[in-house]
Amino acid sequence: MARYRGPVCRLCRREGMKLFLKGERCFKEKCAIERRNTPPGQHGAGRRRKVRAFGTQLREKQKLRRIYGLLEGQFRRTFTEAARRKGVTGETLLRLLELRLDNVVYSLGFATSRAQARQLVRHGHIQVNGRRVDVPSFRVRSGMEVAVQESSRTNPLIREALEFAQGRGVPAWLEVESDAFRGKVLELPAREEIRFPIQEQLIVELYSR
Repeated sequence: MARYRGPVCRLCRREGMKLFLKGERCFKEKCAIERRNTPPGQHGAGRRRKVRAFGTQLREKQKLRRIYGLLEGQFRRTFTEAARRKGVTGETLLRLLELRLDNVVYSLGFATSRAQARQLVRHGHIQVNGRRVDVPSFRVRSGMEVAVQESSRTNPLIREALEFAQGRGVPAWLEVESDAFRGKVLELPAREEIRFPIQEQLIVELYSR
């Protein structure tokens, strides 16, 4: 399956903010934003371009897409589904992205990044309601239990991720039992519980052109 294979720190520099794509490194002084917060490329530091409305909308969409690690086609399909549903399209879009299985695995602390969470899911390390699910885009629902397979609980990467997650915290709409390697979706995430500074209305305006 197609996926981005380039340097992810370059993506953070392009958006001018931490997208938390490299796990623990993003919280250390080695983070690219901490060392060199300029757009990538030979002339990145000297760019003085006027940003128009379309450019602002595009950057907001790219930022959100890269946070969750989606390609353009995947992101557009998610937006189309959000637009079909009742409610505010922008908030529905954010909720659908938060409820992806790979994001829930990351938010529960079983992985240090969404990319690592996606790999855990694809390799069959994750169960939903007692059954193995290996599709990262699987959408969890309220009341579902997400757990690490019993045979995978000795995996040092998962154990290290759980230790690291204690300082990061878990969203209020999730509940985690670290000792039992499982968590539960208590309710659907509210807009104020999605921490990234995203202006989702700009994305709606972009796709409404």
